[in-house]
Amino acid sequence: MTGLSGDMNPPPVSDAFRRLLAALQKVPAPTEPLSPEQMRAGMEQVALLAGDEIEATVAEIAGLAGEWVRAPGVASDRVLLYLHGGGYAMGSPNTHRKLCGDLSRATGLSVWLPDYPLAPESPFPQAIEALTSVYDELIEDVGKENLFVAGDSAGGGLTIALLLAVRDASKVMPAAAICISPWADLARTDHADSPNAATDPIVRPADTARMVGWYLAGADPLDPLASPARADLSGLPPLLIQVGGAELLLDDAVVLGERALADGVEVTTEVWPEMVHVWHLFAGRVPEATEAVARIGEFVRSIPREA
Repeated sequence: MTGLSGDMNPPPVSDAFRRLLAALQKVPAPTEPLSPEQMRAGMEQVALLAGDEIEATVAEIAGLAGEWVRAPGVASDRVLLYLHGGGYAMGSPNTHRKLCGDLSRATGLSVWLPDYPLAPESPFPQAIEALTSVYDELIEDVGKENLFVAGDSAGGGLTIALLLAVRDASKVMPAAAICISPWADLARTDHADSPNAATDPIVRPADTARMVGWYLAGADPLDPLASPARADLSGLPPLLIQVGGAELLLDDAVVLGERALADGVEVTTEVWPEMVHVWHLFAGRVPEATEAVARIGEFVRSIPREA
């Protein structure tokens, strides 16, 4: 894999990405704090459309609504449980249908994209509890070797929190997990001091502070399910972590990977130079995004199936 942290000569960033970055940097920051409803509406308005060949079917698992997202010809009995991002307070199947379609195509898996409970209406740990019920039903249906879990941003944090909840309940782990730009340390209060605070046009320090308040609603930020980057991660399945080198949340991902490695987890952490938060959303338009999604497909296919 080229273009990752540690490469002696990473390739230059593509012109397509530079044009995208320039466009993102032109979007003005709100002059006043937005309500959760306003933030959700804004995220919905900029959602990219999935390709016409992607099949999205509304359904329900464990009482939670969501969508099956499938590229043509993928396996129906091998599943990626995908937890969308949005700061624990935004996001929906609509905002992440395209990315899940791209991931379905790259991995050959059917993707279950749940519409999980959001803060502030449903604060910590309600989303984790709802997703644990979904996980239990999926693992029962397809089995350990056929279930993967992934998520971006807050969904990346929820991915690790879900695995911890599963482990602590002595339940069967999935085959592997993927975290894209994970927000996994809600106890951190110094995002404004990050060297990437001025380079990430997607995530702003003021927004992260407000979202933590909405999500935790007074709960302890040091709770392992709230800040899994600080937790004991022993016993987790193989992990792939991808993060952009220009992200505000870069340290969350790096620390999560270091903690996983120290706790004996098989983990690969990829830092993609100059990429911004969840650049994967632009797969098919930006080469680095297309390559990152393809890399996830390679990771999934590298996980051996039990005999």
